[in-house]
Amino acid sequence: MTGAQAGGPADFESLFHKAPCGYLVTDDGGSITAVNETFAHWSGYAPTELLGTRLQSLMPVGDQMLYSTHCIPQLGIAGAISEIAVEIIAADGRRRAALLSASRSPGSPQHAASVRVIIFSAHERRMYEKELVSALREAEESEARRAQAETELQHLAFHDALTGLPNRAGLKAKLKTVLADRPPAGGTLAALFIDLDHFKAVNDSLGHAAGDELLKSVAQRLAPAAGESRTVARLSGDEFLVLDVFGSAEEATALAARILDVLSAPILLEGLEIVTSASIGVAVSGNEPENLDDLVRRADIAMFRAKALGRNRWEIHQHAESDPTVDRLRALGELRRGISDGDLRVHYQPRVDLRTGHASGVEALVRWQHPTRGLLPPSEFITMAEESGLVRPLGAWVLDETLRQAASWRREGRRAAELDVAVNLSARQLNDPGLVTMVEDALRLARIDPAVLLLEITETALMADPGAALESLTALKKLGVGLAVDDFGTGYSSLTYLKKFPIDELKIDRSFIGGLDSDHGDAAIVGSCIELAHAVGLRAVAEGVETSGQLRTLKEMGCDLAQGFHFSRPLPAPRLKEWLDAHPGGGKDFQ
Repeated sequence: MTGAQAGGPADFESLFHKAPCGYLVTDDGGSITAVNETFAHWSGYAPTELLGTRLQSLMPVGDQMLYSTHCIPQLGIAGAISEIAVEIIAADGRRRAALLSASRSPGSPQHAASVRVIIFSAHERRMYEKELVSALREAEESEARRAQAETELQHLAFHDALTGLPNRAGLKAKLKTVLADRPPAGGTLAALFIDLDHFKAVNDSLGHAAGDELLKSVAQRLAPAAGESRTVARLSGDEFLVLDVFGSAEEATALAARILDVLSAPILLEGLEIVTSASIGVAVSGNEPENLDDLVRRADIAMFRAKALGRNRWEIHQHAESDPTVDRLRALGELRRGISDGDLRVHYQPRVDLRTGHASGVEALVRWQHPTRGLLPPSEFITMAEESGLVRPLGAWVLDETLRQAASWRREGRRAAELDVAVNLSARQLNDPGLVTMVEDALRLARIDPAVLLLEITETALMADPGAALESLTALKKLGVGLAVDDFGTGYSSLTYLKKFPIDELKIDRSFIGGLDSDHGDAAIVGSCIELAHAVGLRAVAEGVETSGQLRTLKEMGCDLAQGFHFSRPLPAPRLKEWLDAHPGGGKDFQ
């Protein structure tokens, strides 16, 4: 246990803090509510990592079953002691032999019983067994001293060891008091779910000790900000909760705003001034039965919305609002089924040669034919696919389907047979060690000339790790495919790397093309990008062309290729062939 409350009996403090063996306290669910430094050091975990963790999760599966079937049933009677030999999985993954001795403290009308667990490493057992037994017997010699120790353990079961605030179990116990003290006129039970912004960055850069100090500082600010009458609890990690009956929902949101202001003052850590902020979700009970778990869950949902909207703000839960975690899992399941069930589609947008006015190629753009939401653009699912790892099967399908279609066009002849095809690669695909093999297999399966394929990689993805990107691009180039830098101008390309990359095209980002008609700055940027591309022997491609004025300016600047709604929206393969027949000169108003 770290930061146990002062004022406990000296023998208990010595037993808990200075004991040469590991000492834990768990609640009835088996979650660790207190832990001493000896166990933390022996296991390699930070105390804050252990708090809230189920003790059984630190054991191999076999020992978990042993603990459940042998140890737990014997703890049904207060005072009973159960002892078993188990292994503990340390933070570095190694298994450490240990002797576990557990006993249950008696409950009381006010507090639930808790389980005290003493853990010896294998070689420590004989060395310290006599000292521990002696200390336990000494503690039990006096009824008063034993009662004091039990009171301290009860406190630990309901309070966070680091900050001294109530923990989740203590919060549930407080709910009865809060409701009992509700004024005769009623009032609104509200929960404020507070999650610190970028707390992980503090832990990673300054260490866990600094992170603990930050949490204690935040706790010291929250209590007075909320007011003495309100319950402030620490749920886990960097999550806190304020629970009380308010006069109105507006009063609860006013408190959220005040907490944001209080937390904005700098905190001194490791000699550095750290400015912290939080995202706060507010939920009120309304007229439904008082269910703390549901109230906290809804406040948590609102907090996630505050995070998504930019952090350092509060949001109140709307009753129709769904859980973003559940929604994301549902969407991932739907996307996974969509990939396997053939619900993806590829549409093709013409790429027009500005010297001849003819479409020289197409860019392949994936769509998802969702069973209830209709045809979805990439913006609706690509990020989710990248974060979940689904982008690999999705990207492989798009490449296979595009090359299959290109091969089909070549067999049919006519205008479509002349088109090359551009396919986008995501940042995660670029870092995939199996990328080159995937491309090579797709080309072989389609039986098509590699020169037909152009792979587009965003500038941001290339510059995230230029050295690794150069290695991947070089290997792809050896296959004979073309390479393009997409969204050029939005990242921070080094001209040195731009010259080293074996690329064929620079695609100027659509955000600059949109201002060609009205913004001299955008026009200057686009002109510079075209000149830069030509200076290093690359084709310049403009994407997002929507007006005849933009097209005219691009031609005057010497741009090589262009694509956008001015020519055509992305089309399914059959409609693309119709477009080619109807627009042999590159689209409407080209001249």
